[in-house]
Amino acid sequence: MEKNGLNRRDFLKVGGMSTLALTLGTTGLLSVGEQSKASAAGKGNNPTSGFGGYGPLVPDPNGILDLPTGFHYRILSREGELMTDGSKIPGAFDGMAAFEGPNNTTVLVRNHELSRGQAFGRNPYDANAQGGTTALVVGANRKVQKEYVTSSGTIRNCAGGATPWGTWLTCEEDRSEGHGYVFEVDPQQPENELSRTPIKEMGRFSHEACAIDPSTGYVYLTEDASPSYLYRFIPNDLSQKPGSLQKGGTLYAAAIEAVTDPAASNFKTGQTFKIVWKQVDPHWCREEADAQNCIKFSRLEGAFFQEGVFWFDDTSAGEKKLGRIYRYVPHTNTLELFYEGNDARDMEYPDNICCTPWGDLWFVEDGAGQDRIMGVTPEGKIYPFGANRLNDSEFAGPTFSPDGNTLFVNIQTPGITFAIWGPFQRRNSSRAREMSFAAPANLAPEISEKVAKAAKEQGMSVLEAAAFERHGINL
Repeated sequence: MEKNGLNRRDFLKVGGMSTLALTLGTTGLLSVGEQSKASAAGKGNNPTSGFGGYGPLVPDPNGILDLPTGFHYRILSREGELMTDGSKIPGAFDGMAAFEGPNNTTVLVRNHELSRGQAFGRNPYDANAQGGTTALVVGANRKVQKEYVTSSGTIRNCAGGATPWGTWLTCEEDRSEGHGYVFEVDPQQPENELSRTPIKEMGRFSHEACAIDPSTGYVYLTEDASPSYLYRFIPNDLSQKPGSLQKGGTLYAAAIEAVTDPAASNFKTGQTFKIVWKQVDPHWCREEADAQNCIKFSRLEGAFFQEGVFWFDDTSAGEKKLGRIYRYVPHTNTLELFYEGNDARDMEYPDNICCTPWGDLWFVEDGAGQDRIMGVTPEGKIYPFGANRLNDSEFAGPTFSPDGNTLFVNIQTPGITFAIWGPFQRRNSSRAREMSFAAPANLAPEISEKVAKAAKEQGMSVLEAAAFERHGINL
């Protein structure tokens, strides 16, 4: 590809294109032609195969979990079975994170969204609360070596977030007396004093999920209520070590001074806003966020931080109430609506989210029928990865092993934890950066089939091809 003697590499050099443009690559997922082959082989019945992705879903002969061709699953844990110490595994599996363990193991920390009743642990925060967390030590063969309680005595442990220093923040989706807090759980030191000490300055509200910006140590938190608010916690101790969050800090709620109506329902895809963080009292954060005209979301759910961007979703937002995905970029202090569900075949009530090792964003559904695991590409295209055939219970807690070779995910009721493996794409930091800064779906560049074909032959993404076309270079 040349024009006036200027090849692609020279153009990038003299044209001043950013490092980001140089890193833009192809999706690395199945092409359309490959999907057609997979469709013929798999005969999946999912209504959308998406752009990229792994092809259609193949019906599971066991009637449990539909996956694309080439993928396999194993049930690791079931509600009511016995843990290592002989006690029963509690139910209501929810949020989860995976950590690197000793001797080539993965340690999973799993939430249990249970309410009032006798605590299942030996050292509970509240003996009359049934919620808490358990851990699974999974070997390289994807079999459980050990399963045990890591914290107990909390209420409705819905989601949470992994810390950069190897602990799990479990969040109470509750606001009854003595509850509504975040707790830090160290899987290597189960049921210790840390796990039963509420981090009260991170707010007393109906918590959903949280994620930490590793460059600053700031914690971003979502609220599962209606309306709900987006919060940021700045710790007094930014050392990012176990227990540092317990030393207190300041809680803020997100607002936009440039608008008179703070309802997020007015946002349009691709529209960006500068955020103003309003300080709120941790005990009365909802009331103070409302009084200070902070942004009102419909009902916030999952959260994840990747490559400088905080991702979160609103499960029942949008014109058709099917859900939305937002991103906040701390470096530029901008909030943006990235994707809005307009068709239940593509999105229906997104809940927990995670970013894949190769850069795509995945969400699991808590919808009105068959719930799925769905992927979103940097171009804002949707593809399916899994479907729950067992019942109408929600998926929860998607998380990848540290090596990126295994996806762990839960079905909430009856509680089941799965390990899923197969031809996952390799880790791709450049694609993750592309996900962080790509244009939202309805603002992504449109190119002709001819240019798309040329881009593929050149090993370029559609974003990069559009940039060349905009500068008058004929591919």
